[in-house]
Amino acid sequence: MGMATRRVKAETTLKKPEAKAVHGKAEHSKTVHGKAEHGKAEHGTSVGTAFQRIRELVVLGRLAPGTWIVEADLCEHLRMSRTPVRGALYLLQREGYVIEHRNGSKSRMIVAPLTKEDANELYPMIGRIEGLAGRNAAGLPQGDRLGLATKLKVVNHKLGTIAQERSYNGLNIFDLDHEFHSLLVRAGSGPRLKTLHQAIEPQAERYWRLYASSIIGELQLSVAEHEEIIAALVEGAADRLERALWANWGNGCLRLAKVIELYGERGSW
Repeated sequence: MGMATRRVKAETTLKKPEAKAVHGKAEHSKTVHGKAEHGKAEHGTSVGTAFQRIRELVVLGRLAPGTWIVEADLCEHLRMSRTPVRGALYLLQREGYVIEHRNGSKSRMIVAPLTKEDANELYPMIGRIEGLAGRNAAGLPQGDRLGLATKLKVVNHKLGTIAQERSYNGLNIFDLDHEFHSLLVRAGSGPRLKTLHQAIEPQAERYWRLYASSIIGELQLSVAEHEEIIAALVEGAADRLERALWANWGNGCLRLAKVIELYGERGSW
């Protein structure tokens, strides 16, 4: 199922379960991600800053899959000059957040679609990275492991409640699942592993965030996989913990594939 492409305007919003850009001009008093924007960005705003801000729009779905990228509108929305925005788009293309779409002799940049093929690459990758973090976490002193396990149990219990009651009750599946994995990654990662994880995770997050609410019927399976992760952590079993994390991400990819088959790929045509 394809989603019609749209011209990016200065103000965007997120609509569940599918994000779309909203036409309209940005006002100085408007906010992005809850942060007020006042006036233009300082001269010389870095490409890195532009990259982070545009990537956030993409990951949060405020620039929906398949949306046309209009450089001038992005500059107006971000209150930046063309130089950092253009440099950021190059980096985003290199990392797969935006792609070049050719139509005859013309070429346009669009937000990368969400496809099963892409997810099938991303989920195993992040599973392996978290598996390495898990191995390290399994080697922590017992007191640290038990303290981490307690935090993980609290988060997983909240997910279990959602799964049992089939009701959000103000809680968010994505945020809780993300917190569970983040706790483990922070505890078991050194600087290099954290950097690698931070480079890959936002790409997987696009799928994770957009489809999380669609798997509530199978959420109990993920909760059970989390319980195995916690048990392996408490035991300090590195191999078992690594396998449990691989399985959680691998099975998550299979659950995601079912949702994509049901609702269609986003931004593909």
